[in-house]
Amino acid sequence: MPKMNDRERLAKLAADQHKLAQEAASVRRALREHYGTLTADIAVEELSEREFRELLTQAIRIGGSQAVSTLRAFSPVPAPSKDPPERRPSDEHGGAARRRPAPSPGAASPGDGASQ
Repeated sequence: MPKMNDRERLAKLAADQHKLAQEAASVRRALREHYGTLTADIAVEELSEREFRELLTQAIRIGGSQAVSTLRAFSPVPAPSKDPPERRPSDEHGGAARRRPAPSPGAASPGDGASQ
């Protein structure tokens, strides 16, 4: 096989570079589609599109593992319960239980045997 001159080598390298760039774009597109399908199982509707983009952009910018460890440092906020709140007897009549006024000091209570 005859030795290639510099011009031929350069043309071959450019063609190889173009082929590799196309392959990288194809793999990148497939990976992004795969990650996009993962969001179907995540409750992203709780975020606005702007918040979602900002969250992903910042996480990618600082690195996935650093972003995850930073977010895990925050205490989780309890999710709102779908079940109605537990009813207490005091809630039956729309508020706190009514209390009887405190007896005045020295007053006899009904069960102590004192006459009224």
